[in-house]
Amino acid sequence: MSVFGALAQPIRRQILDLLLERPRLAGEVAEQLSLPQPAASKHLRVLRETGLVQVRVDAQRRWYELRPEALSELDEWLAPYRALWSERLDALERHLDASEDGS
Repeated sequence: MSVFGALAQPIRRQILDLLLERPRLAGEVAEQLSLPQPAASKHLRVLRETGLVQVRVDAQRRWYELRPEALSELDEWLAPYRALWSERLDALERHLDASEDGS
């Protein structure tokens, strides 16, 4: 599965939002999102397999951490869209500035 496929599921995006704050245990992810433990583990496995998260083993616990560098594929894909919005927002700013000057 690709990064895009992994992020197609809203729950996986919510998991990344949680991991953005700090590393978490699978049980904590499940609790925070009101998911059954097996469902949380399944989503974390998909995120791990796509490289979006990594696991750090600490004795019996597994800490899941965000791998921000894995989001670079998504960032590269979004770049032209970001430029498009930037151009449009700049045009809107110029229009608003011109409207204020003309009032």
